[in-house]
Amino acid sequence: MKNRTSFIPQEGEAHPSRCPDNSAFKQQKLPAWTPQLTIATVLSSFFLLGAFCLSVGVCLILSANSVREIQIDYSDKCSDCSKLRENSSNWNKECHCSVNFTLKEDILGDVFMYYGLQNFYQNHRRYVISRSDAQLLGRNVNIQKSYCAPFTTYRNGTPMAPCGAIANSMFNDTIDLFYNLNSSVIQVPLLKTGNSWWTDKNVKFRNPKSYNLSSAFAGTARPPYWQKPVYLLDEEDERNNGYVNDDFIIWMRVSAFATFRNLYRRVRRIRQFADGLPAGNYTFHISYNFPVTKFKGRKQVILSTVVWSGGSNPFLGIAYVVTGTAATLTGFVITAIHLKLRKKKTYFQK
Repeated sequence: MKNRTSFIPQEGEAHPSRCPDNSAFKQQKLPAWTPQLTIATVLSSFFLLGAFCLSVGVCLILSANSVREIQIDYSDKCSDCSKLRENSSNWNKECHCSVNFTLKEDILGDVFMYYGLQNFYQNHRRYVISRSDAQLLGRNVNIQKSYCAPFTTYRNGTPMAPCGAIANSMFNDTIDLFYNLNSSVIQVPLLKTGNSWWTDKNVKFRNPKSYNLSSAFAGTARPPYWQKPVYLLDEEDERNNGYVNDDFIIWMRVSAFATFRNLYRRVRRIRQFADGLPAGNYTFHISYNFPVTKFKGRKQVILSTVVWSGGSNPFLGIAYVVTGTAATLTGFVITAIHLKLRKKKTYFQK
């Protein structure tokens, strides 16, 4: 047994002190400023905040309403292709459909083409983590240790490139736009590169280092639902292949909501389309590959312009208006309470 008396300080020994140092910081003597809230400062703060939020909200809503946008739902118009795609054994069969529409007015400025999906949930946890970031950086890694399962390897052991459920479910419809001018049909020039973020293209996604892409991905195979390997995603532009393909990068940025749109193409402003899309008759030629019937989804093509505040989304403007209205109403309520209490105080003083 230990001798408890050994812990008692002897005479002449200094007692350990737990008092903080005698400094301004530890003694809480630093100079401080405490605002004196008066009725004038409180009311002015609420009214100024309300006026600011209301003005910003109105500007955002007006800006969003000025966006020119047209949406074409082709889920039912391509019903024959949809039925063909419901059978997974027809994955290698091509199916094409056309959708006609008319622009009554010119769409001036930069025109962006989006594809939209409804009832497609990308926010499931298992789906979100089903990827290998190390593989997408071009590193030679063991994807068996990643979260890509069950889309990691085939039965013969061949690894998938890229692996994971996100990559396997990539949107792969091909959409071309044609302008019907009198008796001639003109294909609208579309830009397929420059649509992804700079950080994605240069930081998050890299191709394996090799003298060509086919050798870089040797020993790997495409995901099950893909029709071509990753190094042939863009057969017209070698720089837009592999993991740095713009369509692939944009798809890998998952959405938080079941209804979303992703940027697909931009109209190249040359020849008849130097100012945008002129009014007239147009046709979408669609190579239908992405089935949506089984999960009761819908597919759209959206043509839209953008403004300084972004696209046609009034949510932020509405949020500002609601906040500004709440702040202004709170200011009026405080004013009414103050006047009522001041009258009572004056009454009792008399």
